[in-house]
Amino acid sequence: MADNRPQVVVAVAVVRSGDRFLIGQRPPGSKLAGLWEFPGGKVEPGESAADAAIRECLEETNLAVRIVAPLPGRRQTYDHATIELHFFDCEPLDPSQPAADGYRWVERSQLNSYEFPAGNSELLAHLTRP
Repeated sequence: MADNRPQVVVAVAVVRSGDRFLIGQRPPGSKLAGLWEFPGGKVEPGESAADAAIRECLEETNLAVRIVAPLPGRRQTYDHATIELHFFDCEPLDPSQPAADGYRWVERSQLNSYEFPAGNSELLAHLTRP
């Protein structure tokens, strides 16, 4: 039987400043509402995943970032779609600039205290490894 779920390519900016990471909570009424996530979103046609991560971070958080390095990606199937996740280790261009409402800086040691979508599990294990 064919899988009719939409296939979605998503770029994620894992924004780090020192030992802190920028996360936000998915809004009520959205897919995976209430879960926490790193800034990111759909890759537009003709756009690279890296460019999408930078664009989405700026749109969502008002923070301009630069990519430090790619991180291991993942493919995750949810009830509503199959998501191809591209993660990027990023740092803010201006660490003193505050993030948009709805986002917060969290210490690495506290990341596992927040509930993230299943597609982030391997990334979180990588980030919280001593």
